[in-house]
Amino acid sequence: MTKRILILSYYFPPDLSAFRVEALVKALLTHGNGEIEIDVLTTQPNRYPSYEAAPAHTAHQPKLSVTRIGLPAHRFSAWGQAWGFAHYACGVLQAVKGKPYDVIVATSSRLMTAALGAAIARKKHAPLYLDIRDIFVDVLPELFPGIVGKLLARLFSRLEKITLGYATRVNLVSPGFLSYFAPRYPHKTFSTYTNGVDDLFLETPFHTEPPDDPTRLLKIVYAGNVGAGQGLEKILPPLAERLADRACFYVIGDGSTMKKLSEALIKRNVRNVELIPPMPRHRLIHYYQQADVLFLHLNSFKAFLKVIPSKLFEYAATGKPILAGLEGYSKAFTLNHIPNACVFAPANPDAAVAALARLDLGSTDRAAFLREYSRSRIQQRMALDILDTTTPEEP
Repeated sequence: MTKRILILSYYFPPDLSAFRVEALVKALLTHGNGEIEIDVLTTQPNRYPSYEAAPAHTAHQPKLSVTRIGLPAHRFSAWGQAWGFAHYACGVLQAVKGKPYDVIVATSSRLMTAALGAAIARKKHAPLYLDIRDIFVDVLPELFPGIVGKLLARLFSRLEKITLGYATRVNLVSPGFLSYFAPRYPHKTFSTYTNGVDDLFLETPFHTEPPDDPTRLLKIVYAGNVGAGQGLEKILPPLAERLADRACFYVIGDGSTMKKLSEALIKRNVRNVELIPPMPRHRLIHYYQQADVLFLHLNSFKAFLKVIPSKLFEYAATGKPILAGLEGYSKAFTLNHIPNACVFAPANPDAAVAALARLDLGSTDRAAFLREYSRSRIQQRMALDILDTTTPEEP
């Protein structure tokens, strides 16, 4: 008997995100033995206004249908993102009308896609598998200080309780999330299938030689989102200023705080930071290959003490030295699992300079890490978990 699976993911390749979901779809099709059909409901590429991917068309294969919902143009504001999600939700509800499903899968960072999945699962009396990528309730008071943040946290806390209450199974993308979710939902069993290293990075050579010219500026590359969660405007201007005669920084990406970062660099007259628009991964790899050091930074939010940045897995695959401003679980994960990665306290440029001095500027063998955190292997295990999801729990 064919099992019908609905997957809700706001982002899906060729957008610059959700490669995790693409790997999951492949794993489900492999393990389904031809006895499953998958509907993916996603959006047209919209991750960054500055990145114009070619429009991705709705695709139908014998066992896979990918439906893309168009969104209005919007910026990085909270209202703009809420307006975009409202269009996505309306499109999803229209697309699932009259269609039966055996399992609903929702992958969500800001909780709303998870809540949408729960509403559909309840209406269709189907089991719900949630993949939680962030603790949105924990982040809100720091994103919106004062009474607004407190009210939003209370509202979304209630929504989280309803959503997780209906879920049959819940995966947490970071084991650090367990300290938040386990006490609040003691009757739930949580899995922790993390992000991982994509095959593209496993198959690409990244050999690095230590700089043979001591006068050459080090190439330090940051690639990813430039938003409140990264806080680059707090660390890069003073750090680049201190390393003006030693390093040049390349920031590849975009986000809600790009303007703040640019203005902070201009204010300090920093000239050794180049801001580069986001690009597809096959072009990004060239920058990784040319880099001497890869840079990562998370803002000093309490909520980020529990996360593992997905970029860590990509960086680790290159064998390049990693300079990371991290605290909490991500700090412990990096120090325990990734050799030649030096960690410093977020927003502390002096600590970053000291950490850079401790790095070995050459290639590092991380074969053990790559074996353990291969994306395809992780998603294969997660796919088996989803295929075994059959009976919904009543809240």
